[in-house]
Parts: sequence; C-alpha cells; structure tokens
Amino acid sequence: MISVLILTRNEQQDLPACLASVAWSDDVHVFDSFSVDATVEIARAAGAHVHQRIFDDYAQHRTAALREVPFKHPWLFLLDADERAAPPLAAEMLKAVASASAGVAGFRLRRRDFLFGTWLKHAQISPFYIRLVRHECAHYTRAINEVLEVKGEIGDLSSPLDHFPFSKGIAQWMDKHNTYSTMEAQLIYRQQGLRNPSLRKALFDRNFHQRRMHQKAIFYRLPFRPVLKFLYMTLVRRAILDGRAGLTYAALQSIYEYLIVLKTDELRRSGTPSK
Repeated sequence: MISVLILTRNEQQDLPACLASVAWSDDVHVFDSFSVDATVEIARAAGAHVHQRIFDDYAQHRTAALREVPFKHPWLFLLDADERAAPPLAAEMLKAVASASAGVAGFRLRRRDFLFGTWLKHAQISPFYIRLVRHECAHYTRAINEVLEVKGEIGDLSSPLDHFPFSKGIAQWMDKHNTYSTMEAQLIYRQQGLRNPSLRKALFDRNFHQRRMHQKAIFYRLPFRPVLKFLYMTLVRRAILDGRAGLTYAALQSIYEYLIVLKTDELRRSGTPSK
C-alpha cells in the first residue's frame, strides 16, 4: 500500500474532495500549519492523522513532514489540498509500487492545471512532478517553488493528477503569488539561488528538475522578463490554444514575474542587508 501526505493551511473548502480522492489509502496524514478554520476537524472526521508544525519555508516545512511523520508504508504519495487523484492514477500507483525494483525511489507524473474549467494543456509551464516516492530517499531544497530531490531511479506514470489552483478564486491566487513573489525576490537579492547556471543543463539535462533549476536561474538574469514570459507562454508554448483560460493564465504569470522584478529592485535600492 501507499501512505498519503497532504499539506494544509486553512483548506476547509478544498480538503474534503482531496481526502475523498485518496480514500483508497489506509494511511492518510494531514500536515497542518495551524489552520484557524475547520481544516483539522475535517481531516480527523475523515479518519486522517493530523500533525501540526509552524511554517517557516516550503523546503524546510515539507522536509520536516517527510522526517517527522510516522508513515505506515515505505511509499508516499504527496499532494496539496487543491489536487485530486482520480481512480486511474490510484490504480496505476498501486501497481507501480508493487512491481518497483529496489533501485527505483520515485515516480513522476503529469499534473493538469485547470482554470475556468479548462485544462491549461499548453499554458502550463511545468507539468511534470515527482509525487510518489520512497520517503526515506527524498528531501526538498529551495525555500520557494521548492524542488523535490530523490536519491535513486525515477519512473514515469501515465495517469494525470488534477490540480485546481483557482478553486478559491482569482483574488486568492493573487494573494498567494504576492507572497511567493516576495520570497522569490528575497532569494534573488540574497543570491541564494543557483549561482552558476549552465545553458547546456538548462536545455539537455535528463533530470527535469535540474533543467528547470538552471532555466529559472538563467531566466532571472534576462531583461524584460515579464514581457518575455508572456510571449513565451502565448507563442512558444501556445497558450492561445487554451483559449480565454490560457491567455488569462499567461497574463497572470507575467504579472507575477513583474512583481518579482519590482520587489527585487526595491530591495536593491533600499540596500537591505542580505541574511
């Protein structure tokens, strides 16, 4: 079997459907950042084990969950409250871990993001994620937009994981990405990201997360990033084929990028000492 880990903070709206989608597991854990709504009560009522920890940053918080929670099974499925594991994915994961060799430490899957009920098939920049792991072989790095690093071979699953990032509305998405942009700007200003990115690795590295890390580091050095991001999403990734949802998502991502630029410049002008 497979254990399940769901991270939460005030997720009373999305958590019930998320828990229902993993009802096939006999070991579901909710790792909560001291929610002030009904999240904890909903989790306990559904039979999930609840653990709480004060949030510091995404990498440390997620790694703490991997290390501190007493999982029943060696394999762990990782998801957020606004994600749903449909029955085909659950069946494929159970089959995959049953036949996995000792050298396989994780499985990568495709996540499908939705906006206005439309799958952002073209607009979504990073659709592939490692979400099924042997938890003792995994840890997270990078304080924001964290990266899951797994020691061992990575397999691939074909069934998708569905994600509804706008389930609470555009305003909530903007509030969250306002926080994200602050954290990204601080990371850039303090030079805590990748110092020497490689174009070769950004284009050709076999590890998807390594490619993304080098791509992001190179991208952060380019001028006119918000405009470049919009053009990349609409013309190169063809977000326009996703219709209104794709163009809206491209615009929102460009606004997010512009917030990072503005906040990084503000830190540099103010001379805030790096930590």
